[in-house]
Amino acid sequence: MITGDQMPRRYRDIIDEQIDVYNQGRSITVYNSIPDTADIPIENPKHWLRIADVISVFVDMAKSTQLAAENDDKTVAGAYQLFTGTAVRLFHEFDAPYIDVRGDGVFALFDSSQPHTALAAAVTFKTFAHEEFVPIIRKRAQVDVGCHIGIDQGTLLVRKIGLKRKNGRTDRQNEVWAGKPVNMSSKLAAKSEHGELLASDRFFKQFKSELVLKSCGCPNGEKVDLWDSIDLSDDTRFDFATAYRLRSNWCREHGREYCEAILKLDGE
Repeated sequence: MITGDQMPRRYRDIIDEQIDVYNQGRSITVYNSIPDTADIPIENPKHWLRIADVISVFVDMAKSTQLAAENDDKTVAGAYQLFTGTAVRLFHEFDAPYIDVRGDGVFALFDSSQPHTALAAAVTFKTFAHEEFVPIIRKRAQVDVGCHIGIDQGTLLVRKIGLKRKNGRTDRQNEVWAGKPVNMSSKLAAKSEHGELLASDRFFKQFKSELVLKSCGCPNGEKVDLWDSIDLSDDTRFDFATAYRLRSNWCREHGREYCEAILKLDGE
């Protein structure tokens, strides 16, 4: 326990207040879908929202540390903006209800009714990273950057943490998503290599359509399995035993057609 002489009283008062809030317990309101940001609570410090089966898509830049170490500020800033800015705008276009930036990574949250949309968004960004981002940065910065992608699904708790308003500022608050999906999708992304997308088995198991599971048949007309499984039973970072890996991007000939068809599956 902190003693009275360890720090000035004004700082200890804040700590005491937060411990008191913790000791009062929590109230939970169940939501069936991801709420608008304005509806996420901040006034009542004990109040959280609970949303089941949220899908988290996490994308992260590979070799960003090397990029920063070997290049000037303008080059680094441009790479970050191209990566994260494209992710935010693409996920927005795919109707992700919530998007957040974390350093050189972005996560997007989708409702349980959007599994095919979430996958299509991830593959679209994966295709951008491979076809556009990596070649552009290689040419400009002489670094072979890459992209990590992970997807998980499960229950999340959310509320705003911080100050509602301080000296006219509203930037000292943020939504905190507590639960496994964001954490697990981040860890899956970290485990993936560039050119791979890793999805948890609990997210992957809902896919039944050949549009998702098989290739379009290019280049020789033979449709092959797109996914292979990875054994994670010995990896204590994960609370599931199997992940599924996708290496392909949108086909240059049939990608647009497949993307649109996959998106329609969420409406069936």
